[in-house]
Amino acid sequence: MANTLGIIGGSGLYAMEGLSGVEELRVQTPFGEPSDAIVKGTLGDTTLLFLPRHGRGHRIAPHKINYRANVFAMKVAGAEQLLSVSAVGSLQENIHPGEMVVVDQFIDRTRERASTFFDEHGLVAHVSMADPVDAALAAAVADAVERVGAKVHRGGTYVCMEGPQFSTRAESELYRSWGASVIGMTNLPEAKLAREAELPYASMAMATDYDCWHVSEEAVTVEAVIAVMQANIAHARRVITELVGHLPDPAQSPAAGALASGLGITDPTTVTADVRRQLAPLIGKYLPADGS
Repeated sequence: MANTLGIIGGSGLYAMEGLSGVEELRVQTPFGEPSDAIVKGTLGDTTLLFLPRHGRGHRIAPHKINYRANVFAMKVAGAEQLLSVSAVGSLQENIHPGEMVVVDQFIDRTRERASTFFDEHGLVAHVSMADPVDAALAAAVADAVERVGAKVHRGGTYVCMEGPQFSTRAESELYRSWGASVIGMTNLPEAKLAREAELPYASMAMATDYDCWHVSEEAVTVEAVIAVMQANIAHARRVITELVGHLPDPAQSPAAGALASGLGITDPTTVTADVRRQLAPLIGKYLPADGS
């Protein structure tokens, strides 16, 4: 079935062979500017929307990314589901650099990031995050990784740290003791905001190093990460090409109705017309701008 897939990832990932009808979209949001223009194109019957979360040239640090603007812009641009592509450190011996993990859980160790669309508008939303990753989309991604011949780990817990510094050894060992699989700096609050935007979300985490816990390896460096990341990006392009013909129906995702009960705590008569208008891409089907 035809679909629109939003992809939030690293710089350069939007440059794919076979992408037709390419155009750039500049989307304004109530939360400010997204990281960059969205690159829109088609691959087969699927519309792809690419957004480099760090901006082209990797100029925005993880803790300074405007996650709300990024996810809101993707929603406005027509994304029906979101795939995160990101570099991570491995916290487990059996997850080797160069391999991919399609995670299914997150642990939030961030501190200073806005993690909801609804904290400044007199509107409260409580959405379920028990299962933060859409199972059908994650399975489709993992299947695509296998079909291109790359090594994939199905499921795993992603620890999202604040950054931009890498972990201390004590932190790395703590996260390993929790049973976490990988560590990164970007998937939260991205996954939380995707749920509030009712967008099915999956993450293809590409291991670039062993973090700093692995005593037989050198401590993680930017140079080492970049070297493995270049190879991983080539794999990611092939995975996306393979994935587009096998996307699940986003309407069947639990994320599709996440706000149906999540918005129920706020008295709708107190939500102003201005807020209804600003947040219409998120809440329009529950709180129409005309106040009906």
